[in-house]
Amino acid sequence: MSDLQREREDLIMADRHLSGGEQRIAEQITLIRRMTEQGYDTVVARELLRLLEETMVTWRGHRQLILDAIARHERAISHPPPADFGPESS
Repeated sequence: MSDLQREREDLIMADRHLSGGEQRIAEQITLIRRMTEQGYDTVVARELLRLLEETMVTWRGHRQLILDAIARHERAISHPPPADFGPESS
């Protein structure tokens, strides 16, 4: 498997993680609303929500790194560096 293929697979996985994270955040927000309506203490639930949101920031950063790597690989493929034959070829 090439580096470009591996990065593309990593991108698919990162997108899955982000999608799942967004779903978990939405569920946590719903839970906090329900807990608030029922008079429960939401301190721990809100802390978990904060941690989920921080995780998403990290995952988005990781996704961007993957996109940058894909772009580098694609540039390398479309513009390969000139062959260096060393001093003997002069």
